[in-house]
Amino acid sequence: MLSIITLFICYLVMILASILSKKTISDREKNSPYECGFDPKGSSRLPFSLRFFLIAVIFLIFDVEITLLLPIASIFDITNMFSWLFTSTLFLIILLGGLYYEWIQGALEWSK
Repeated sequence: MLSIITLFICYLVMILASILSKKTISDREKNSPYECGFDPKGSSRLPFSLRFFLIAVIFLIFDVEITLLLPIASIFDITNMFSWLFTSTLFLIILLGGLYYEWIQGALEWSK
């Protein structure tokens, strides 16, 4: 019974939020890009470079992996030498394998 009441309250809150959050007035000036009060000279929807996006995503992935590598040096004294060496070597091999794969696929070349 408690779960039915909880679901009902959640459903009621979602409906209420959906009704209250809708904008009823659609103004042309509010929907247009803002350039210091002047009409825009060009299109505000310029095509986005997919190559730049791919390089940015690869950078983020390798940046997160570097932050995962940092604690390896700090746990050297705490853990067993074999397990530390095996784990760090395996992680670096996977990281370098991913880098090699990206290089072979040509994702790291800026101009193509």
